Amino acid sequence: MASNQRKFYVVWEGYAPGIYDSWEECKIQVDGYPGAKYKAFDNQEAATRAFRGTYEEQTELIKAIASHRSVKVNYEAIPEIRLNAISVDGACSGNPGMMEYRGVRVGDGQEIFHVGPLPDGTNNVAEYLALVHVLALLDKQKDYSTPIYSDSRTALSWVSNRGHRSKLAATPRNVKIMEMLARADAWLKSHQLINPILKWDTENWGEIPADFDRK
Repeated sequence: MASNQRKFYVVWEGYAPGIYDSWEECKIQVDGYPGAKYKAFDNQEAATRAFRGTYEEQTELIKAIASHRSVKVNYEAIPEIRLNAISVDGACSGNPGMMEYRGVRVGDGQEIFHVGPLPDGTNNVAEYLALVHVLALLDKQKDYSTPIYSDSRTALSWVSNRGHRSKLAATPRNVKIMEMLARADAWLKSHQLINPILKWDTENWGEIPADFDRK
């Protein structure tokens, strides 16, 4: 959940660069400005120090923190991120190999679901199944406003095309995965996609909250 703590916003590149003590004022400076660069901070001292530096230094810091999973990332410091969203990701040891996927709420890091490990899967299949899983879950709850983040262009493409394009061969060990793929494809073909499905900006935000940290 978003905090009520007062924020300070640094605008490095905008209509009027400076430090602002409300998102509304910051937004006026960056909305419609080509290549606007800005960031939120928890206190005025941190904002003042950051303003003396550069936006690139700050984004590199966020990426470094996000890549070190033992440190809790303050996603509230990045105004573009939807804190109420559910992020999904998959992991696979081998190709094919032991596969799993999960969904994690961005704002508080709560794990919403976790499936696997299952044998003879792939990373693309895991990320696709994770995306369809959360869509079906939110549909069942009649929650059509919660956004969904995925960092997988392949999974996003398969969902957009209403079906997977995996070349994964069926084996006696991955019967369950093949059944899940068939159900996922059938679900997509019979349901509307209402929830916002968004691409996680790994380059600027670090690893997605649902990441398994096995790179």
